[in-house]
Amino acid sequence: MEFKKGNKVIVQTAIGTDIAEVVELGELAEPGEGFGEIKAVERIATPEDELRSLTLNKNKKNMLEECKKLSKKFQLEMKLIDVHVSFDDKRITYAFIADGRIDFREMVKDLIRRHQKSVRLQQIGVRDEAKAFGDIGACGRELCCKNFLNELGNVSTDFAKDQQIAHRGSERLSGLCDRLKCCLRYEEPVYQELAKDFPKIGSKVKTKAGEGIVVQWHVLKGTMNINIGSEQEKIIVEVPVKK
Repeated sequence: MEFKKGNKVIVQTAIGTDIAEVVELGELAEPGEGFGEIKAVERIATPEDELRSLTLNKNKKNMLEECKKLSKKFQLEMKLIDVHVSFDDKRITYAFIADGRIDFREMVKDLIRRHQKSVRLQQIGVRDEAKAFGDIGACGRELCCKNFLNELGNVSTDFAKDQQIAHRGSERLSGLCDRLKCCLRYEEPVYQELAKDFPKIGSKVKTKAGEGIVVQWHVLKGTMNINIGSEQEKIIVEVPVKK
């Protein structure tokens, strides 16, 4: 079988048969290398398969509202995000966000009685919610995590320091998910590459303007600020960085 990104496929997972979408193509890792047992794709989904999945999930909105009411009934501090009925019609999975662990066992029993299917509740992060549903970012374009960043990884405050924007504050550095913008991670390798030629902050350098101490970098401009005065009387000049 030949696959392309975006293809819908029928897969056999550890918990049953389901329909999935191809999001990345590449070399297969060694068996057991962080994945456990790797199951093969059964086949490319047909239009009939996709219609079946849509039909099984046509009442998602009502199912989600039902679960939200139950969460209030059992006084569970959780935000229900999505629900999915598996392709084999044997399992319902609810995705939710919560701070910490939630004891939802009684609610699951209630849902099993109502739907007569296996019920799973899967806790996801706020970044996962943004990636799943998408939106428009502060730049006016579709969120990077929804558009092309398949693996988000960790976004650290160190990235904001490297890119010299930490002073802007958390509000301007946070995305719609209220976490640090994933574009900080996306742009970090460029800043790291450009910063290789810069002397360390606090180091002493000789320039045409005189000898001084490096006090600030301008990575994208390829310049730095140095103090050619004293600690008591600072004289700051901006000079280019030479490789």
